[in-house]
Amino acid sequence: MGAGKSTLGPRIARQLGRRFLELDRVVEHALGRTIPEIFVEEGEMRFRTEEAAHAIAALRGAEPVVIELGGGAVENGSIRDEVARRAFTVHLDVEPDTAWERVHTGDRPLAQEEQDFRALYERRRPLYTEAADAAARDVDGVILAAAGIQLAPGLLELLGTFVPDDTPVALVTDPHVGGIHGAAAQLALGDRLVSTHEVPAGEEAKTVSSAERLWRELRLPRTGVVVALGGGCVTDLAGFVAVTYLRGVPWVAVPTTLVGQVDAAIGGKTGINVPEGKNLVGAFHWPGWTVIDPALLETLPERERREGMAEVVKTGLLAGEPLWQLPQLELVRRCAAFKAAVCLRDPHDRAERHVLNLGHTFAHALEAAASYENVTHGTAVALGLRAALRLSGRPTDIIDDLLAPQPVRVDRDRAWAALQRDKKRGLVLLTEDGPRWDVQLPDEDVRRALHELIAD
Repeated sequence: MGAGKSTLGPRIARQLGRRFLELDRVVEHALGRTIPEIFVEEGEMRFRTEEAAHAIAALRGAEPVVIELGGGAVENGSIRDEVARRAFTVHLDVEPDTAWERVHTGDRPLAQEEQDFRALYERRRPLYTEAADAAARDVDGVILAAAGIQLAPGLLELLGTFVPDDTPVALVTDPHVGGIHGAAAQLALGDRLVSTHEVPAGEEAKTVSSAERLWRELRLPRTGVVVALGGGCVTDLAGFVAVTYLRGVPWVAVPTTLVGQVDAAIGGKTGINVPEGKNLVGAFHWPGWTVIDPALLETLPERERREGMAEVVKTGLLAGEPLWQLPQLELVRRCAAFKAAVCLRDPHDRAERHVLNLGHTFAHALEAAASYENVTHGTAVALGLRAALRLSGRPTDIIDDLLAPQPVRVDRDRAWAALQRDKKRGLVLLTEDGPRWDVQLPDEDVRRALHELIAD
């Protein structure tokens, strides 16, 4: 009681694109009385019997739904068993003082005496821990938990806790990241670590030859786990190798760059590049865990941080909030939660997830035209955002002032050819009603916007 389930539940459901079911209201509707009336007229046992019947029916339903269980539902063993079998369960954690302050003036039957309320809290607390797959205190925390994302400073040292003790692990990283964080990751993984593999830094990692080398080097069984430690290119490659090796093994993403922590390592997209375009070969393979340790960003060069800010600005534009103004920890958390929610609503990129391509149609064209050399991803995205804002009739001040990208020198015809391949499903633009995806514009308008991004 008083954890905030009724307040946060509808918001969580909207973020996940699911129906919200408040179990207490279902019971009240079924019996035609309020819960206090049920307790007075028929006793708590009558309420608990009805609660269990409706909870189990809801948990067994075929429709994905966000269910708010009453505070005492976990005391029923049948409900706990059904929750364990059928639900991803998040404990909305709350301090007893806060919970009592929220409920003691109301008419809840079990919140009339403070001493009894606190005793009930202590009795139920271990049951919440047993029943829950994760704990959270706000909407973003629930979304991150649902997406398998753990986010907190210092998590690299706890990396071993995300892999079972008897699971063999292959660690994939690049020489730069390995030199800074590799020892800490190896120490955290301990005896689970059976091999370590270095791949080139940057886009050079995302090639067929890099993937083939990993396929040939890996010696994991199907129960093994690939751990990807690095930026977005490392996680893209390692995730792709994981989904294709032995027809699919689990993997854990440990992003070490701002781009990776707010975007690239979230949502299960994996892939490699070919000369004809970026990420043209890939698969969806959601990490078992995405372990985000914002403390790793302390070693990030300023140039790399600016690269990541392009994705932060993109996320803020989509969310309609200046997320780029937040302190680093909150910035990473908010951006990660936003992307996670979009991906949970559209896990296979068939509709709404297309909005995450804001600016990227142009960005991918510039990168492909440069053969993934001399044009960084952050610069390309910043330029692509400028083009998308102009085509949306929006000011580009935030791009010009915060990111300040300069036009790049690439072949215009090659960039246009690459863009046409990516443009078939349309552009992402911003409107007064929010972002729209799959927008078709005349070729001459799009080509003009692309040419403005290219230096003479």
